[in-house]
Amino acid sequence: MYKDLLEYIIKNLVAYPEKVEISEAEAEGKITLKLKVAKEDMGRVIGKEGRIIRSIREIIYAYAAKESKKVSVDVEETKENA
Repeated sequence: MYKDLLEYIIKNLVAYPEKVEISEAEAEGKITLKLKVAKEDMGRVIGKEGRIIRSIREIIYAYAAKESKKVSVDVEETKENA
């Protein structure tokens, strides 16, 4: 549910939506979403001074708060095959 929302937002934001990977893990009542995007898209996702990723996190947090859940979003760069 949270993964789907994050995927929708990110894939409409980046230049390489096929390289977007999102994994979801739950531990101790907290859901962690790990977002991996292409190196070229890191700037689009993070934004100037982190404004875009902060806004994305706020959307996810607000959505999760409706169900009294705790969700965090971590961003990583996709490793390219050498």
